[in-house]
Amino acid sequence: MRNILLAVAFIAASATLSSSAYAHAHLEAAQPPINGTVKDAPTELDLKFSEELNLKFTGVNVIGPDKKQVKTDGDMLMDGDKTFMVNLPAGLAAGTYKVEWHALSQDGHKTHGDYKFTVKP
Repeated sequence: MRNILLAVAFIAASATLSSSAYAHAHLEAAQPPINGTVKDAPTELDLKFSEELNLKFTGVNVIGPDKKQVKTDGDMLMDGDKTFMVNLPAGLAAGTYKVEWHALSQDGHKTHGDYKFTVKP
């Protein structure tokens, strides 16, 4: 009986550790919205992730419709360190923008991806 209880405890502990070991910060939502269109040029970018982030190793590159990088600043975390916010320059031109993001969750896992949003003329 003791061996059975030890085996059950070991399996339960293994399952718990393996599920937390594979946790990653995935992009859940964004403002401007993922693949969305906005009427007014945004002044900030908010990326909501599934896990708490490490600010030092999280960032974005925003590429404008002219294929040039858009200058961003003011990187910060909000909402319990799950939302990454960055300021965009005022008066973004109409067109489609590509957001390339990379994130490091507090547990040390890296993720990256990209999406687009469009500013209406």
